[in-house]
Parts: sequence; C-alpha cells; structure tokens
Amino acid sequence: MRPLHRRRLLAVAVVTVVTVSGLVVGSPAYAAPGNTVWTSGLNSDGQLGNGTTTNRTGFGQMPGLTDVADVAGGREHALALLDDGTVYAWGDGSMGATGQGNLTDQRSPVQVAGITTAVQITTAHYSSYARLADGTVRSWGYNATGQLGDGSTTTRTRPVTVSGLSGVTQIAAGRDMAMALLGDGTVRTWGRGTAGELGNGTNASRRTTPGPVSGLAGMTITELAGGRNHVLALRSDGRIMAWGDNTYGQVGDGTTTNRNTPVLVSGITNAVSVHAGAEFSVALLADGTVRTWGRNNNGQLSSGNRTNRSTPGVANGLSGITVIGAGRDHALAVGAGGQLYGWGLNNLGQLGVSGGTRTTAVAISGINRVASVHGGYGYSVIMRTP
Repeated sequence: MRPLHRRRLLAVAVVTVVTVSGLVVGSPAYAAPGNTVWTSGLNSDGQLGNGTTTNRTGFGQMPGLTDVADVAGGREHALALLDDGTVYAWGDGSMGATGQGNLTDQRSPVQVAGITTAVQITTAHYSSYARLADGTVRSWGYNATGQLGDGSTTTRTRPVTVSGLSGVTQIAAGRDMAMALLGDGTVRTWGRGTAGELGNGTNASRRTTPGPVSGLAGMTITELAGGRNHVLALRSDGRIMAWGDNTYGQVGDGTTTNRNTPVLVSGITNAVSVHAGAEFSVALLADGTVRTWGRNNNGQLSSGNRTNRSTPGVANGLSGITVIGAGRDHALAVGAGGQLYGWGLNNLGQLGVSGGTRTTAVAISGINRVASVHGGYGYSVIMRTP
C-alpha cells in the first residue's frame, strides 16, 4: 500500500524520494538519532510491535527501536528502516513477510537478515520490499502472483533479489503487485494484473518479473503509490497518471471503468506527492492542501459525507499539510509542528482516538513531531522525531 509523503522539499530529488513516507532517507534532517516508532489500533498479529496482541486506542511508543529513518505498514505486518541501513519487521508472519525464515508472527521487532544497506522500504498485503543503496531491490513474503519479482510464484521467508532491476530510485506496492521507478523516470511493474494494475494493456493474472508500463512515453515520473489494485504515478509537471481497478472512481478520470493503461487524473496540475488506500486515492498539492477521490463508505475522503467520487475533491479540515499516508480505509496527514491528523474508519482505534468513523479530518491530541505516517488493516504506524 505504499507510500506517505512529504511536500515539495523532497520532490526535487527523484532519486531519493521514499515511497512509504516521502522522507529523504539518509538526509541529516530525518536520519537523526532518536527517531521512534508509535502505533495504534488492531494488534491481533502483533502489528503494534509492543510484545502483546492487545488492541490499543491511542498511540503508544513501540519499544526496542530508535534511530529510525522510516516506517511502512502492510495489511497486518510492518517494517522499520534504521539509519544504519538495516530493516526490522513485526506482526503477521504467516506468509513470511517478516523475513525470519519461518511463518511465525512476531510481536516485537526482529531484524531481517541479509539486509544492511537499505535506503527505502515498502509493503504489499503480505509481502515486503527493500531498495538497497546500489539501486537493486530485495523482496520476501507471499508470492502467489509473482509479486516478489524473482521469476517464481514461491513464497519466500528470506529476502530474494527482484530480477532484472538496476538503477531503481523508488519502490511501491499494491495488494499483490509491486512497482519500481528507474533513474530515467520510467516504471516497471510485476505481480497480479487482473484489474489492469500492471499498466501493460492486459489483465494478466500474474507477471513474475518486472516489465514496462505502457503509455508513459515522454513523461518523467517522480513518485509511485499503490492501492489495493490501482496505481498512481506523479509526473514531474505536477499531474497524476493512474491505472488499475476503478470500481469506486479511485483512478480519478471521472469514470468507474477499470484501466489497464495509464490515464490522466482529472483536475490536478500541482501535486507534489501521491498515496493510496485500499480503494481510494490521496494527493498532496503544492499549497499544502489535500485532494481525495474513490471509495468513501467509511469517510476516507474527508469530505464530510460517505459519497464516492470519481474525480478529485478537497479533503476538508486540512491545510499546511506536509506529509500524507493511508491505511486500508483510513488516512493520516501531518501539518505544522508535526501535528497528526486522521480521518476515515476508526472501529479499532487506528486513528489514535476513541469514537467511530470520522468523515472529516480531526487533529490527534498530543501527537506532534510526526515525520512519517502509514497504516494497514485497522492499525497505524508513525515515526516521531525527538
């Protein structure tokens, strides 16, 4: 599910943009000692990383990790990238997504063996990915549709190399597929494609190694984001291309027709970051406001209602935003002073506040100094600075 993102100050350097949070990994401002991980919501598989399986409403610090550069959330597992290039995982291990050589849940963070030079992390539902400093990609976890990109459909409980990729500057993932942005601004995809999410003009059941996306010739892509079965690609001119499942209008072209090649998202010309929940899309604009489109049954568009929309509209209650992120049916944003905001489904405390669904963004009391945000199914994971 990918990515959460910071405003223009990161978009200027394509080769260092991080899909899961938009942080520039390794920059002095964000790779500072003392960054910590905080979590809230569902904890059935240990995805809160606090050594228990007890749900929690309200963010609490996850013990055992400091000097964190970024975080990422899968469906029921999560990752942390540390300043030293190592990766830690916790939560649901039933598909190998924690990288421990077994299928066991991890209630506390454990190091993923063999990765020491990671500069970016991202997650699919039950798979995990790390981009290394040399521009190659490692993957592990569930692989039934080839989403690990190693030419097989064999689940891997330890990291393997994604085939045929070099010079990668960003990675992102959807439910059962993944994508890579190369240094020349082109895009590669692999994994499931039944809703057109591979962007290659087909509805292929799977592609086990990376292949090109059609229809992006002449465009320079600067950032990618994956929803459940749809993809967003930010162009260097501030416009957005999208493809894949469009059942609820999440592609943003004014229709509900699935697209197996990229189409232009309507009405956005100054986006600086993109992110996607399960079946909705989020864009951060250069003026610090947020646009949303797609499914809205749980208020995930922050529109004050529950009506789907197939073109972007204003996310109410948000201004001066610098970072955006999303879980399955909820979203998060960061404003001035690192203040955290949330909206959408809150049945398990994933927004970090008590009460139910919020159809308009609310400030999360007492949670500031937030630099990175992400969510999965019923939980949220954020990074806070000292």
